[in-house]
Amino acid sequence: MELTSLNALSPLDGRYQAKLDPLRPYFSEYALIRFRALVEIEWLKALAAEPTLAEIAPFSAYTLEELDTKISRFGEAEAEQVKTIEARTNHDVKALEYWLKEHFDGNAEIRKASEFIHFACTSEDINNLSHGLMLKNAREQVMLPMLDQVILRLTELAREHAAIPMLAHTHGQPASPTTLGKEIANVVYRLRRQRQQLLNVEILGKINGAVGNFNAHLSAYPDFDWESFAQKFVTNLGLVYNPYTIQIEPHDYMAELYDVFSRINTILIDLDRDLWGYISLGYFKQKVKEGEVGSSTMPHKVNPIDFENSEGNLGLANAVLRHLAEKLPISRWQRDLTDSTVLRNMGVAFGYTLLGYDSCLKGLHKLEANPAKLAQDLDHNWEVLAEPIQTVMRRYGVENPYEQLKALTRGKGGINKESLHDFIHNLTIPEAAKSALLEMTPASYIGKAAELASAI
Repeated sequence: MELTSLNALSPLDGRYQAKLDPLRPYFSEYALIRFRALVEIEWLKALAAEPTLAEIAPFSAYTLEELDTKISRFGEAEAEQVKTIEARTNHDVKALEYWLKEHFDGNAEIRKASEFIHFACTSEDINNLSHGLMLKNAREQVMLPMLDQVILRLTELAREHAAIPMLAHTHGQPASPTTLGKEIANVVYRLRRQRQQLLNVEILGKINGAVGNFNAHLSAYPDFDWESFAQKFVTNLGLVYNPYTIQIEPHDYMAELYDVFSRINTILIDLDRDLWGYISLGYFKQKVKEGEVGSSTMPHKVNPIDFENSEGNLGLANAVLRHLAEKLPISRWQRDLTDSTVLRNMGVAFGYTLLGYDSCLKGLHKLEANPAKLAQDLDHNWEVLAEPIQTVMRRYGVENPYEQLKALTRGKGGINKESLHDFIHNLTIPEAAKSALLEMTPASYIGKAAELASAI
């Protein structure tokens, strides 16, 4: 059966295929083979450029250009050729080594140096650097730009709605008012902080042989400073050198990276649920797109499907991310192969993450504040002013202020402007303080919310 979007096992390659095209250059099977080829060729070039290694001559400018061109033009056809060899070898990295030797056999310089392809390397030397480059590029080219779009839209909403009062709810019950913009600004601050944490994660790499000790390297060139050479090579790839490893790079940095993404996703799940609730309360309306259907039977429905889709996909992403973070730093003795199959699912985690960001962003662009409903809820909950009244009473030494307001308001229906004003008029506090309380409304009792939202 030919694979199509209709018979794909995963919705990532089925229903959501088009939305995930930006990730395919970094997390597909083709991408892994291409990055492996890049590492192998860069290693060969580095060896040839080292004058101490007399048995491999420096490459000419022509040969260097040929090598670079092969990487820049490495496409699916080349990857298919590697897979054909793998069907015979049953070893993916060895298949690439053979392909490189066959492919460059027509170049006399490379043919003479062919045994320096994959020289002193274990497969994991190539794989860990490939995975590092995949993660580095995906973070920089896809994930951060999409996250930044979400943060930017939230920042715009926070500032646009900075001064729109909103009844807060703690434990699902009316609480001290805030503003619509301030509640969004809270999320912006959280996301910005985690974004910085994401940037702070160093992506590590190693190229030190079968058990991390340069055994093979030193057997061939015992007097050569392989550690410095390896460090320079890894650094030139744009990664951070890890000098202490077993056969595999321990993947601790991967756990750090996945944990940060999981926290970002959790913040967005929290946002998705809150916005879902605000839409349900009527605090936000959603822009209607002509031709769309909200329900197969209820024509009036405009459902918050984007936030629901985002929540669902981010939950799936976190399930995979957390397994990756928990499993990958664990390897029996100097290595086992359990990480190999798990690492092939990095794209699954990032695919669901990207879908979550995309759906959330789509939903954010549909939001419209509903000031009338916001004002109505505030006007129906004058009891929230019990807090400032009892606080002012405390300042002026009135006895049992909290208890008095509790007796007046807790669990009582019918608390309104008039009943609160009657209470205030009978207080023995300065007239200026009394006047300030009488002028206060639920909509004006927002503290620094508007200022904080505008400043985000």
